[in-house]
Amino acid sequence: MNLPRRRFLCLAGGAAALAAGSRIVQAQSYPIRPVRIVVGFPPGGPTDIVARIMGQWLSERLGQSFVIENKPGAGGNIATETAVRAFPDGYTLLMVGSINAINATLYANPNFNFIRDIAPVASLVRNPFVMVVNPSFPAKTVPEFIAYAKANPGQINMASNGTGSFTHVAGELFKFMAGVDTVHVPYRGEMAAQADLLSGRAQVMFDAMISSIGYIRAGELRALATTTATRAEVLPEIPTVGEFVPGYEATSWLGVGAPRNTPAEIVDTLNKEINAALADPEMNARFADLGSATFALSPADFGKLIIDDTEKWAKVIKFEGIKPE
Repeated sequence: MNLPRRRFLCLAGGAAALAAGSRIVQAQSYPIRPVRIVVGFPPGGPTDIVARIMGQWLSERLGQSFVIENKPGAGGNIATETAVRAFPDGYTLLMVGSINAINATLYANPNFNFIRDIAPVASLVRNPFVMVVNPSFPAKTVPEFIAYAKANPGQINMASNGTGSFTHVAGELFKFMAGVDTVHVPYRGEMAAQADLLSGRAQVMFDAMISSIGYIRAGELRALATTTATRAEVLPEIPTVGEFVPGYEATSWLGVGAPRNTPAEIVDTLNKEINAALADPEMNARFADLGSATFALSPADFGKLIIDDTEKWAKVIKFEGIKPE
């Protein structure tokens, strides 16, 4: 049966309005069942801890459980693919971070395009890193380290949590910008890398502050500089790398993403609630205890951060020829 053009347009317009109205109702009632937050790393690590703190807040605010689902492996790519393949209804979220920006270039042929397939929802925290050396190492400042490295090329072992980890690329960025030659020694995880740094088998590491601050305060590691743009509140006496290597900055971040085509109304609801958490003094104190600094962005601004960080680390990975293990 052929419909008159005016009748057809009215029906089409009505259908579009109905769909839009349905999305608004869905967002207003969201969530009506438990939400899973997929984490690409094992329980107990920094990403998992931040996810659980935020999941608890969202559960209390929105009246439904936000359940953490750990899917470690392939540098977080297994978790990302899980989220990419999930139905985009707001009931599957993904903890995203700097590692995703790194992986975009590190892995040549993943089964997804992170920037295209994951919608940015909200930023959460920045995690400062610190350039630490074994106390027996002769350099006590960044300039002394650079001078020693240039006088002894290829003689300094730089530990990392593994090839392509943030601890690795932060160190490679330093090597590139400072013009020094150190030997990258990847380990299977942070504990193994720290063990060799503490024993002196490795000499330097660009480690997460949350992981190394206890050793620094105990005198078991020497902090030469933080990797942040400005001095860290928890170590105000320690200079930044950028004070000696202009332009250097390497701070990892964590946030929340969702499968692309997740309704904008749900993304906005989540962004609003997460930003409320980041403005809460008690929540800020909890994250500060972890050595993390909260920062709140809109979905659009968070998306720009992801793109900018992907481009930044692509340059380092390509220049150094870094390949996944």
